[in-house]
Amino acid sequence: MRSIFFALAFVSIGTAQPVRPEAPNPEATSGAIQRRVAPPARINEFEARPASIQAGQQTVLVWSTENPNGVTIEPGIGRVVPRGTRAVSPTVTTTYTLTAHGPNNQVITKELTVTVAGGATAPNAAVSEPAKVPRLENGKPDLSGVYDAGLGGGPGRGGATPPAVKLKPGAEKYRVVRGPNDPGLTSDCMPLAPPQAFNVPYQVQLVQSAHSLAILHEYPGTFRIIPTDVGGHPVDPDPTWMGDSIGRWEGDTLVVDTIGFNDKTEISGFKHSEALHVVERFTRSDFKTVQYEATIEDANVFAEPWKITRRFTLRSDLNKVDEFVCEHNEDYSKYFKKE
Repeated sequence: MRSIFFALAFVSIGTAQPVRPEAPNPEATSGAIQRRVAPPARINEFEARPASIQAGQQTVLVWSTENPNGVTIEPGIGRVVPRGTRAVSPTVTTTYTLTAHGPNNQVITKELTVTVAGGATAPNAAVSEPAKVPRLENGKPDLSGVYDAGLGGGPGRGGATPPAVKLKPGAEKYRVVRGPNDPGLTSDCMPLAPPQAFNVPYQVQLVQSAHSLAILHEYPGTFRIIPTDVGGHPVDPDPTWMGDSIGRWEGDTLVVDTIGFNDKTEISGFKHSEALHVVERFTRSDFKTVQYEATIEDANVFAEPWKITRRFTLRSDLNKVDEFVCEHNEDYSKYFKKE
């Protein structure tokens, strides 16, 4: 079902005109389409097990909601999944507030108090200390986490043609022009080269060690393993979809240099040659954010290098990306009527 949703969601991106379903709505009555009313969000459960602890002990927060657009628990936890558990160790008696956002700007809350025996009571407006950027034993920032990657500005935001890109004379053929029946870049579920790989509405997971960074893309299930302690690229790397990447540290910024691409992918509305060269910079500016910058150059296509910037936001409610498989992928444009 996820692959079907993804293909449908991107049909309109690859076409020049909006599309509408050709088949009649089964809820239509006397020719009038009846809109479904989104059910409101509900909080079914929010409790601490146990609700009273000794100093230094843990309790488990347990919650369950229905139909939320987003759920948070404060203080100190932030965004969470609609149903879940979280172990906490408050040092003082603390009141936690679960907030669920529903359709039509609905906001509902529920509170619970964890009593810490012999401890003081936290003020209602208690604000947790901002979490510090984690670091590895070698002192480098730890980029590890699951992130929403498709945020930020710069040329190429949302897959649009970057206005700052200058093509070399005779390279106009590399500009992608989609016809009205083109289902779009992501309809075939093939790999996306960086930085285009970050421009989809699915999470990305960074897994860092002292010697490498692994980048795991939920869509379309691709990955890169980037060594950070090797001398350089192979002399003549075989062309691949994701290229050959090596990393190095410049202060607290991880710089990833990638060559060895094949010519089957596109970036922000442009095809490229096997001479594509991408330099990415990952900087964890705070606990919840990784700043991302990519410089793109191709001596056969672009007159000068150009940049894309993004902001990766930590998903504290997730500990891994999910599996994504295009098991029944097909061109869904035939089910839609063009105007």
